[in-house]
Amino acid sequence: MEAAMAVNVAKPVIKVAAHPFSIKISKEAINGMEIEYVEIAPLPMLDTDLEVNGTYPPAVEAFRQKILEADSILFASPEYNYSVTAPLKNAIDWASRPPNVWADKAAAIISTGGSFGGGRSQYHLRQIGIYIDIHFINKPEFFLNAFEPPAKFDADGNLIDEDAKDRLKEVLVSLQAFTNRLLS
Repeated sequence: MEAAMAVNVAKPVIKVAAHPFSIKISKEAINGMEIEYVEIAPLPMLDTDLEVNGTYPPAVEAFRQKILEADSILFASPEYNYSVTAPLKNAIDWASRPPNVWADKAAAIISTGGSFGGGRSQYHLRQIGIYIDIHFINKPEFFLNAFEPPAKFDADGNLIDEDAKDRLKEVLVSLQAFTNRLLS
C-alpha cells in the first residue's frame, strides 16, 4: 500500500534560473519545471573594490539570490572568439565570489553560433564549471547553427525551428531528471 502511494506522489517543481541571452524558450516547456529568466545586463563589471564589508552592489546581490534560490541553471550563450560572452563570464564571476552560489547546482548548456553551433563556448563553459563546482548534464548536447537555413528564430528572437525545439525539450527533460537526482 505504501509503495503504491509513493508512486502517486508528484515530484516537486524544480526552479531553473536561465540566462536568456540567445534562445527564448517557453516557460511552460516542461511539466514540473519552473523557468525564470535572470537578466545579467544590470551587473557591473567585476570589481572587488565594489565589495564592502562582505556585501555586493544591489544588482549583484539580487542576481546572486536568484542563483541561490534556483535548483538548477540553464546557460544559453552564443559563441564569441571560441568562448562564452563577456557578460556571461562577468555574471559567473560575480556569483562565484564567496560564498560561491553556483556550488552543487545541476546545469545544462545550450548554444548558438556558426558552423559548430557554439560548441567551443560550451566546452569552455564546462571548464569554468569545474572550478565553480557546477554539475553539467553530459547528454544530450544542444548546438544550433543559427545561420543555416531554415530560419531558427523569428524577428523577436523566439526559437521557431521545430527540430531545435524538440532537441531543446530533450535537454530540459535531462536537466530535470539530473536535478531531481542531485536534490534527492
